Amino acid sequence: MIDVLMGIQFGDEGKGKIIDYIASNYDSVARFNGGANAGHSIFHNNKNYVLHLIPSGIFYGKKCIIGNGVVVNPITLKEEIENLEKDGIDVKSNLYISKYAHLVTPYHIFEDKEKEKKLKIGTTGKGIGPCYKSKVERTGLRICDINEDYIESLGISNDIKDFKESLEYLTSLKISSVEYFLNDKNLEILAEGAQGTLLDIDFGTYPYVSSSNSTIGGVMTGLGVSHQNIRKVYGVFKAYMTRVGNGPFATEIKGKIGEKIRDIGSEYGATTGRARRCGWLDIPALKYACMINGVTELIMTKADVLNDFDEVKICIGYNALDESEEYSYYNFDNTIYIKDPKPIYKKFKGWNTKDNKVPLEEFILFIEKEVGIKITIVSTGVERYDLYERY
Repeated sequence: MIDVLMGIQFGDEGKGKIIDYIASNYDSVARFNGGANAGHSIFHNNKNYVLHLIPSGIFYGKKCIIGNGVVVNPITLKEEIENLEKDGIDVKSNLYISKYAHLVTPYHIFEDKEKEKKLKIGTTGKGIGPCYKSKVERTGLRICDINEDYIESLGISNDIKDFKESLEYLTSLKISSVEYFLNDKNLEILAEGAQGTLLDIDFGTYPYVSSSNSTIGGVMTGLGVSHQNIRKVYGVFKAYMTRVGNGPFATEIKGKIGEKIRDIGSEYGATTGRARRCGWLDIPALKYACMINGVTELIMTKADVLNDFDEVKICIGYNALDESEEYSYYNFDNTIYIKDPKPIYKKFKGWNTKDNKVPLEEFILFIEKEVGIKITIVSTGVERYDLYERY
């Protein structure tokens, strides 16, 4: 059976740590969307690792699968494998890649960076969008399309040398029709999502979104599995919110408080290093993401980041732009009516995750009541076991 773990904010929710913590319960961890624009941070053996393509179960020696819904930069993958193996982590024995996954080429990266100059979406410039575009246009390059003739046709120019070498390296890895393995109902599989629900190409804050489906539908199309095989859906969210790049962010905090959250929480992009925009937790957005994904359990991360705050806030609704009415549903589009709403906040007393968890529990109980879903795990630090289970 398949359990799914996905981000239900704007990405960067701390999914990597949670996957690392629960991976021991599964036979395999399978990544279903995105590409090297992801950055899942894991603290392992006193060292921080950032995984861009390899699923987060690799530190447990689990079978790790890169599904067909992922777009693979072979240069990045080669570097990531080599860096992990330098630290004695066995990657090649446990990594399996769908032969139907599409490849990010140097041209895709060039196109991405050139378009970003005009569009200013906030893309990572990793070639993800152009690669997905090639896939939809049916002009893409899949892993199963690589052969000696294709590699030789690339020539030996300096611009293409690293790409050519990485393709040769890629063909030495375990490439197969992984959907057969993933549909074995006798196996326990954890599906790992990249980015977050509010960056989904269909249900996110379009056009300021990623290029793949980071919602529950991406699991089925990105791994080749049936909805009947999905059992649990874990929704991961922070005790506050962050966003990288442009786009609407109703609860964004500008000024010293937002900067304080950023500094304490080290809110800088794991892939790009860019400073993240920080804001208070948004209940309508959280309920929206849970609805879209059918979330069965919630996991809250980075509760410790708010330890030094006397007061924290939660957005419970919005005032329309002209303040003519209040509403409590998440529906951001480009209409002037709700383009830039004013959040309505409920205030809570601050807490300390080491000495005084009572106010934190009140905060958690309020979220559970509003959303109607239990928060089963709360993360209180960067280490694997800096967390506690509530049920």
